[in-house]
Order: sequence, then C-alpha cells, then structure tokens
Amino acid sequence: MLNIPTVRRYQLRNATIPADLAPGLSAPAIQGLATADLVIADDLVESITPAAAAPLLDASIDLRGGMVWPCFTDMHTHLDKGHIWERAPNPDGTFMGALETVQADSASHWSAADVSTRMEFSLKTAYAHGTQLIRTHLDSLPPQHRISFGVFEAMREQWKDRIALQAVALFPFDIMTEEADFTDLLTVVQASGGLLGGFPLMNPEIDRQFDRLFRAAAEYGLDIDLHVDETADPSAMTLMAIAKAKLRHGFEGAVTVGHCCSLAQQDDDTAKRVVDLVAKADLAVVSLPMCNMYLQDRHSGRTPRWRGVTLLHELRAAGVRVAVASDNTRDPFYAYGDLDPVEVFRESVRILHLDHPLDHAAKVITSTPASILGRPELGVIAEGQPADLVLFSARRWSEFLSRPQSDRTVLRKGRPIDTTLPDYRDLDAIFGV
Repeated sequence: MLNIPTVRRYQLRNATIPADLAPGLSAPAIQGLATADLVIADDLVESITPAAAAPLLDASIDLRGGMVWPCFTDMHTHLDKGHIWERAPNPDGTFMGALETVQADSASHWSAADVSTRMEFSLKTAYAHGTQLIRTHLDSLPPQHRISFGVFEAMREQWKDRIALQAVALFPFDIMTEEADFTDLLTVVQASGGLLGGFPLMNPEIDRQFDRLFRAAAEYGLDIDLHVDETADPSAMTLMAIAKAKLRHGFEGAVTVGHCCSLAQQDDDTAKRVVDLVAKADLAVVSLPMCNMYLQDRHSGRTPRWRGVTLLHELRAAGVRVAVASDNTRDPFYAYGDLDPVEVFRESVRILHLDHPLDHAAKVITSTPASILGRPELGVIAEGQPADLVLFSARRWSEFLSRPQSDRTVLRKGRPIDTTLPDYRDLDAIFGV
C-alpha cells in the first residue's frame, strides 16, 4: 500500500489512467492509457492534467506510471446466497444441482441472522477490493422476500457511506399468472426502492407473463432486471420476448438482462435479429463470465465445448450498453470468487476476448455498469468529484492483467482504507464450527 500524505491537499504524479474513465483528460492515449497528474484536496479530485503540466506540490507521490482507476461497480451479485458452499456444496457442478441445493439450504438456514452475517462478510470483501456500488438479486419466494429485503435495508443504511446498494427481487415466473397474487412482493420491493426481477423460461404463456410483469412495473414505478436464457439451448428466445414486451408496452423504465447465454448458440441470422431488437428496445446487458464458464456445458467425464457467455462484442457494436459482473460467490452456482472486480475484469478479458485492443475495455466494470444502474457520476475520474480511486503498481495492460493486483491502494474521499480482507473463519459460527 502506498504511503499517502496526511495533508488536506496532495498530488499524485505520473499516474496512468484508462482514458475512457477520465473524460476531461486531454493527454494523448496509448492503448487507451493516458499519463496524468492528479491533485486531491478536501476529499475531492481538484484537478487532472497531463503529466508534468501542473506545478509540483510539496506533498506529492510519484506513482512511476502506476495505474489509477475509479472505484468499481459490481452490477449483478447474489449477496443472500454468498458463502454457503461449506454447508451446501453443489453435488455435480450443474445448474440443476445448484438450484436444488440452494432451495434446500434456504429452507433450512436463511434466517435474518444467517443472511445478515454472510451479506456483511461479502460487503467487507467488496469494499476492501475497491467497490462502491453493488446491485444484488435476492431470492424472493414468500416468506423469504420479507426476511431478505429486511436485511438488505438494514445493510444499505449501515453501508451507505461506503457502498451504495440496490436490490432486485428474484422469483420464478410461474407466479406471473393472472390467478397469482404477488401484491405483497410488489409492496415490499416498492417500499425498499428495489427492482423487479425473476428468471423467465420459455413457455406458451411467456408473452402474457411479460405483459403482467411490465404492467406491474409501470404501476408500481419499478425498473426491471432479469435472469435470461441461462442455457445452451438455441431455442431459448426469452431475450427477444423481453425486448418485444418492452416495446409493446412503451415501458419507460430501465430494463437490464443478465446471462443471455443461448444467444451465443443461435445461428448468425437469428442472433443478429435478436441483437438488433435488444438495441431497439434499449435493454442493457450484463455477462457473468466466471459463473457461466463454471455452470454451462458441464457434463461428467466430458470436456466443455463452449464458454457460456453472450455476444458482448456484437451487442456493443449495435449500441447496446454491456458490462460484466461477479454473479455468485462461493455458493452452489459458483464455487469460487471473491467479489473482486479486478478478477472479474481479468477473466473477462480472457474469456470474452476484450483485448486487441484493450482501449475501451475498462468501462465494463466502471462507468458502463454505473450508468446502467442510474449512477453515471460514478465509475469515472472527474474534477470536483469525490476522490474514490484505486491505485495500482501495474503500469501497462500486460502488467495489470498478469497479476491479481493484491497490493492495490484504495482511496475513499482521498484517504486510504484498510484493504485487509475478512477472514473466512469469521463465518465459522453459522456453519456450526
């Protein structure tokens, strides 16, 4: 960790910044990276100038080309499921194995105290890594919706000065029938300032289900964030149905779709039609590459044949806002992970080929997800904004992507925070250890 001056005004010299993340910086960019000096004063970024263009301050640190990023946004997580692996491992690593294991664990263990302990651990981890905005999906079949949203609201208040939190109600779409009454769920979500979610599956009633979803979202003033087509089946066309429903209803709220794996299994003509419709409907797309590499195309004794990710390049080329995120962490849907956006970015570059060039790649865990989540002031380095920054010793992309960057320095309002990660032993009590 760097030794940051304790004075109210200091300078970070010879910093390397992804140029996309500092829109006011006019320095020339090489491979999307620009060299700059930053002045931090009274918790804010006072100035960003090309390197050596501003006067040298007495209180200054020479970063020697080390990268400076804004803090991160992790826009698709499952904080209610996190860290249950020790008591609920996936028996075979499959999607169905994960679903059944989580259902059993939640029925037996997901009290407010249990969810709170694991959520707190996750937030400590994310904060230490440099995250400042998280959206989490919360399993919301009654009565769990009241338990988990109650915990979420308490955590949002407790963490409001460190991590901004958003929550999405996650539920199976078979409740989206004319006979089902989900008024209580809508009331809880609206009261918490949450979003409507769910995991729709292709079925003869899918259009009517989406009609009810969009009518409810409009009536209650809610945005939508859905789990979509998390399968290798090319006939799964839920993504197209969502785009059509949004256009059909003239829905003015934000709609985000996650996973969209089947899109990568469809023929080129079909995929192009879907991508064009997604762009027309102004859907935002988040890919979860680490989790879907783990789950998709898994068969005992057989090597997987595909990567499990969506068509991020084609979507972005069509003008769709795209991002990546952590998804699950140490639970039956993904046995690993640490809510570290640097890890997510590094693996996404490799899995999704976000490189060659890397000029605009940094946006997928910073400015783009922040914008999708309605916080466009986050995920960028701008004069007059809080000095919420992450400092790395890595100077160039190859250095940054070749190591975990565990020696990073995280600044919040210009001051370094303790980046010590919580000890897994802190969770022993909920596992009866």
